Amino acid sequence: MIRVLLAEDQAMVRGALAALLGREQDIEIVAEVARGDEVVQAALASQPDVALLDIEMSGGDGLAAAQALQKALPTCRSVILTTFGRSGYLRRAMESGALGFLLKDAPAAELAVALRRVMKGERVVDPELALSALSEGTNPLTTREREVLSASLFGASLAEIATRLILSEGTVRNHLSIAMQKLGAQNRMEAARLAEQKGWL
Repeated sequence: MIRVLLAEDQAMVRGALAALLGREQDIEIVAEVARGDEVVQAALASQPDVALLDIEMSGGDGLAAAQALQKALPTCRSVILTTFGRSGYLRRAMESGALGFLLKDAPAAELAVALRRVMKGERVVDPELALSALSEGTNPLTTREREVLSASLFGASLAEIATRLILSEGTVRNHLSIAMQKLGAQNRMEAARLAEQKGWL
């Protein structure tokens, strides 16, 4: 029996996934959570074999949850299930220790098959996304460049970004300038949107 923890912030989607997987004779849902920061505690309590994690959740994303889970319960395998087919997310998922990366619009039957393959120690990745990740290369942005671009997504001023990140405005300007050059963007908002589309933020 494959014991599964479901982490998905949308109750309807979580219920549908639980119902879908519950039909499989060899799969049992042992825990369900709606927040990223509830994953580790629920996993320690229920001891799942696999954690099926959405990327975008309150209380921390699925990538952070996968990383925390790898440290807290190394026997549990993480599979990322997402709406967002971004190659940067795939790379980050693999770096966080996830064994699977599946898109929510994939055929439902593939999910149970993927969980069985992950239990055998195989990596399961959406093939088109894998090709896209290889063609786009690695994330060229430093951690600090990602931070200033993330802050720019919400239209924060240089002064606001500097205050939030405890940097001088000049340093923020330099990081933004370098990030814009790396991404071939005309301005910081365009750079932030490009980086977000690629899953680099």
